[in-house]
This record gives sequence, structure tokens and C-alpha cells, in this order.
Amino acid sequence: MDWKIFSATLGAIFFAELADKTQLVGITMSAKTGKPLMVLLGSLAGYFLVTLISIIIGATLGKYIKPEYIKIAGAIIFIILGTLMLMDKI
Repeated sequence: MDWKIFSATLGAIFFAELADKTQLVGITMSAKTGKPLMVLLGSLAGYFLVTLISIIIGATLGKYIKPEYIKIAGAIIFIILGTLMLMDKI
């Protein structure tokens, strides 16, 4: 097992998701339902599916497109979405 890749991915995902809207959903759902274990299991399942889809897309794109181009495209999409959010378009 490549612990360097594991650790880098863990740190990147942890800090990217920290205090994200998904965390607020988890807090709200747990407080609202009073069933934190079910909220945890639902959250884990949701994260699993989203991550699985992301990894499949990344692995597929990585076969045909250089990772640098994928990174640039991701940054451009992020900037566009952020700009549209600031302008209340989405």
C-alpha cells in the first residue's frame, strides 16, 4: 500500500470538506432526527458514492487527457461556478 498517496488524499479531502455545506447538512440532520448513527451511515454511503464516481471519472479521463489539463479545467470550472454564485445566478 502506498501510504504517501493515502496520506496526501486523506489530508486533501479532510481539509477540503471541513466546514463544507455537507458538514452543515450532517449537523442539521443529526440534530433534527436525533439519530446520529443513521445520519453517519447515510453520510458515509453518500460520500462513498460521490467519491467512487469521482475516482471512476478521474481514472477514465486520466487515460486520455494529461492530468495538468484536468487540473486546469477543474480550476476554470471552480472559478466560473464561484463567479456565478457571487452574482446570484445559481
